Amino acid sequence: MIEAEKPAEKARVGIDSYLDWVNQEGIPVVESMAVDLFSVETKPWARTGVNGAAVHLLGRGDFVNMFLFDLPPGAATTPQRHLYEEVIFVLAGRGNTTIEFEDGRKHSFEWGPKSIFAIPLNAKYRVFNGSGVESARMVSTTNLPVMMNLLRSEKFIFDNDFTFEERSGKEKYFTGDGDFVPGRPGTFMWETNFIADSGAIELRNWGERGGGGTTLKFALADGTMNAHISEMPVGTYKKAHRHPADFHVLTIDGRGYSLLWYEGDQDFQRVDWKYGTVVAPLDNMFHQHFNASPTPARYFATALGSFRFPFTAGKRNALFGALFKSVKEGGDQIEFEDQMPKVHDMFVEEMRAAGITMKMKEFDKK
Repeated sequence: MIEAEKPAEKARVGIDSYLDWVNQEGIPVVESMAVDLFSVETKPWARTGVNGAAVHLLGRGDFVNMFLFDLPPGAATTPQRHLYEEVIFVLAGRGNTTIEFEDGRKHSFEWGPKSIFAIPLNAKYRVFNGSGVESARMVSTTNLPVMMNLLRSEKFIFDNDFTFEERSGKEKYFTGDGDFVPGRPGTFMWETNFIADSGAIELRNWGERGGGGTTLKFALADGTMNAHISEMPVGTYKKAHRHPADFHVLTIDGRGYSLLWYEGDQDFQRVDWKYGTVVAPLDNMFHQHFNASPTPARYFATALGSFRFPFTAGKRNALFGALFKSVKEGGDQIEFEDQMPKVHDMFVEEMRAAGITMKMKEFDKK
């Protein structure tokens, strides 16, 4: 008797363990070049005890994602602990976060709109909405994709009692205080775990990026996550530049637009932004930011690979040279005099239509 052939087993190839995991979590997943975080629908997320969603920007790269959280009035997350880093930005609402370490130490701090905080790796924490009337919405940038794809174990990531004592930081890092780490312009850094108001923190001049812009880098919870804030004065824009993927650029003040293109392209992709809009340029995609509002425009950028811990060769090259150097010298920045004339002409029209005085007339070709 001839036995029937058994069906061939499906080959285990092309697996993305992170995407498999997030699809099993039962929360909405949004994918786009740019996203208005206030417009994203969230649904109950059993793991956190509040509503949530995953935000996957096209330029998120291989290592990073975003999670969005909605806390109803008076609600709180269930106790959380995990082996991935996250940097949290408060979009709306007020409340407090408690963090607890294995040795019994506890920290609690109050947050409001535009607060930023980072959870020390694998520390226990809960987030509480302090209002009984209004909901709270916050977004986190995490390195869960790389951790899940490397370890492929949900239990190991979410049910691990190892303590990273060196990541807890100083007592003052949980109060809004911190330590200033000096450097060259563009590399000044503030080390802390909590920033009470990212819209008010003082930035430092970064002349090499042009337009009178200012910036400040952060070392948050001594992690590998990159975080910095930059600001453009009224009537200005920044020089075009490129870098590896996964920089999530979130507008926290003002409104404007960004142009994105690859080397050799004659046309741009345009993204208009306002408070709560996040965009992530694709890998080595040139991009340029323009302030189109009558007030300074400020954004908060997150990624994996910080100034302290670059993580990849691409980030090391970008953060320690290429982003400060003209493409004519082998770098990744386009000087104002080398940009396509229509870039400036477009900005001139934007300023004219908005009735805003432009402060970059030296580049006006008309």
